[in-house]
Amino acid sequence: MLLKILLLLTYLSAVLVLIYGLWLIVPFFYQLPWVPTDKTRARKALTMADLKPGEICYDLGAGDGRILLLAAEEFGAMAIGVEASPLQYLFTAVRCFFSGNRHNIRVRRENFYKANFSDADVLFAYMTPDHAIRFQDKFVQQLKPGARVVMIAFDFPHWKPSAVDQRELIFVYEMPP
Repeated sequence: MLLKILLLLTYLSAVLVLIYGLWLIVPFFYQLPWVPTDKTRARKALTMADLKPGEICYDLGAGDGRILLLAAEEFGAMAIGVEASPLQYLFTAVRCFFSGNRHNIRVRRENFYKANFSDADVLFAYMTPDHAIRFQDKFVQQLKPGARVVMIAFDFPHWKPSAVDQRELIFVYEMPP
């Protein structure tokens, strides 16, 4: 009996290690490691972007869905997450489905380099400087005038932000930049 329990515990441990590994490894291949944004910082960023009820807010690299839930629950926005990692997509989709705002949240499993977010009012992104530079042209081409781009930790070197929080490193840009 003890041997069966030890085997079961070993099996469960291996499954948990595999899940955790996939959680971290898949985003690593996109060169965008999973770094969750603190809820207080995210709330401040969405407030700085002046997210209003009924607006469409995209989260590029939705991770665990915390930005989506915050945008829908506290700001009344329609939140759309774009996530490439199958594990994070599944986790976020289930988490959002069981939230009280599942009708205001969508999660799409897709590579955000290929995604269309032309209907966005606010676009939330936590990217490295290299990825931010790669996205500048896509944002200019796709986002409508007046749409806001929220960047956490890194800014667009050639754009002038409409709002900045130096302490929290939050940069908000209004389109066209």
